[in-house]
Amino acid sequence: MMPTWIKNCATLFCFGLLTSGSISNQASAADIVAYPPGLKAQEGDVTRPPCKIKPQRAHRAKPANFKKECPSHEARHVADWVVDSRNNFSLPFVIVDKVDAKVFVFRPDGELRGAARVLIGLTRGDDSAPGIGDRKLSSISPEERTTPAGRFVASLGHNLQGSEILWVDYDTAISLHRVVTTNPRERRLQRLASPTTVDKRITYGCINVPGKFFNNVVRPAFAGTNGVVYILPETKSASELFGSYDPDP
Repeated sequence: MMPTWIKNCATLFCFGLLTSGSISNQASAADIVAYPPGLKAQEGDVTRPPCKIKPQRAHRAKPANFKKECPSHEARHVADWVVDSRNNFSLPFVIVDKVDAKVFVFRPDGELRGAARVLIGLTRGDDSAPGIGDRKLSSISPEERTTPAGRFVASLGHNLQGSEILWVDYDTAISLHRVVTTNPRERRLQRLASPTTVDKRITYGCINVPGKFFNNVVRPAFAGTNGVVYILPETKSASELFGSYDPDP
C-alpha cells in the first residue's frame, strides 16, 4: 500500500501538469505566429492564415473641367493630359482646336474660364514658313498662311500698332488677338458667327477671337503671368506632336 504522502505528491504533480498544459495552450492560441516561407512551425505552435490585402482602387485622373462645352476628342484628350501631367507648370493654359475652329481658356487647375469661336490661318498646315516672322504681310503667299501647331509659352504684349495681344510665338509673329475688322470685304465678324469651320480660314496665321472674349477671358487669365498655349495639329495626332497620353483610358 502506497503511503499517503506519496499519493498527495502525485496528485499535486498531475494537477500541476494539467494547469501548465492549459496555460500553454491558452498562450499559444493568443500568440498566433505566422512563419515566413521555408521556416517550419514547431510542435505546439499555431500558424496564422495568410492576410487578405484589400486591393487598392485604380488611379482615376482628374479630368479637365469643360463645364457645359462639348469639345472634340483631341481637345479633351490634350486638356486631360495637361491636367494629369501638369505640363502647364501651374500656369493658365489655352487650347486652340484648328479643326473645330475653337479656343478654350483654362485656369491652372484645368477649370474652364471660357470658350469661343476663332478665325485661323487661311491654309491648312501645322508649320510656319522659315523666316516668316521677319517678312511683310504682302510678301506672304496664300499657301504660307498657316497657323502653326505646337506648345508655346505665351504672354500679353502689344503689336506695332500698340494694340494689346497675346504673343503666342514671337519668332513667327503668331499672336492671339481681337478680331480685325479693318477690311470689310473679309467679313470677319460674320465668319466668326458662322457655324461652318471653312468660314474660319481667313488670317495670315494669327488667331482672332471676339473682342469681348479677349477682354473678359484672355486678358484676366494672363494678367501678370505667362501661360501655355497648345495649338492642336491637323495633319498629325496630338499624341504624336505633344507626347500626350490618355490619363484614364
